[in-house]
Amino acid sequence: MRPEQHVDILGEPWVAETIGLPPDEEGPVVATLVHRPTERPTGRAVLHVHGFTDYFFHTEYAAWWLERGYDFYALDLRKYGRSIRPHQTPTYIADLHDYFAELDLAWWRITERDGHGDPASVVLSGHSTGGLVTSLWAHHRQPGQLGALVLNSPWFDLQGAPWLRTAAAGRVLDTVGQRQPLRALKREVDGVYGRSLHRDHGGEWDFDLTWKPVESFPVRFGWLRAIRAGHAELHAGLSVLAPVLVLSSASTVHSAEVDDDAHTHDVVLDVPQIRQWSASVGPHVTYVAIDGAKHDVVLSLPHVRAMVYDELDRWVGAYVDRGGPA
Repeated sequence: MRPEQHVDILGEPWVAETIGLPPDEEGPVVATLVHRPTERPTGRAVLHVHGFTDYFFHTEYAAWWLERGYDFYALDLRKYGRSIRPHQTPTYIADLHDYFAELDLAWWRITERDGHGDPASVVLSGHSTGGLVTSLWAHHRQPGQLGALVLNSPWFDLQGAPWLRTAAAGRVLDTVGQRQPLRALKREVDGVYGRSLHRDHGGEWDFDLTWKPVESFPVRFGWLRAIRAGHAELHAGLSVLAPVLVLSSASTVHSAEVDDDAHTHDVVLDVPQIRQWSASVGPHVTYVAIDGAKHDVVLSLPHVRAMVYDELDRWVGAYVDRGGPA
């Protein structure tokens, strides 16, 4: 273990490293890089970025990559999970490009410091909002070490009523987002998705409910303005040159109880929007819809997760591991 690292909350052999970032209007800012190495070095690695109201706890997903010889890293972005500080507004950011700072620093640690610097040796993975952020970063940075981009239900458009995506709605959001950026948007959150995940509420998974509350965190106008700007950039067309895999559920249910619907559909985002905009990420995109998957496809029911990993295995074998073990 390096001096700057400590044993992570997941326990050994997981380690975490706090990455200092320039302060913002709320004060000091940090991100957190979580890491577990393979038993035998291969030169390959994965960097995963979480979604909104989320942080890294997906050890089963990590184990899948570790078994294939990939050192696994996960980044808790500023004001999320391990990186939240008492003086901060959780999840808030005014510009998605600000996340490039911690992604750059994490990427340097993985590729330069830790030796994963060969061309096409690192897979970048993003879920939901993290899928949008990683797509933007990969487009702007085009790192030579990027071997693939794996997107799990990426957030590529505003879900909900069509009027939310009109120019008039955008002007209102821009105005309020500039003048009152921390003002919370009034919305009803039923907590169905969170309850479908956590083991104390009918789900299978254990995670910190202060970092990933069942009812979600408030949505701030300034944050939503940043999301819309990111969507607009994506819709204009990105050019991520590495192979891209987009995984999602096969269908969306907008109103559900914690029953089969919540366990077998995306109850957070609109699947047709994910399908529509996936080709905007780059010239080489594979899209796969998994019947019965949840919003976070790797947290689906066991038999559905098996299908997710089958699809991931087939795609990684075809486009990422073509040269055989490193």
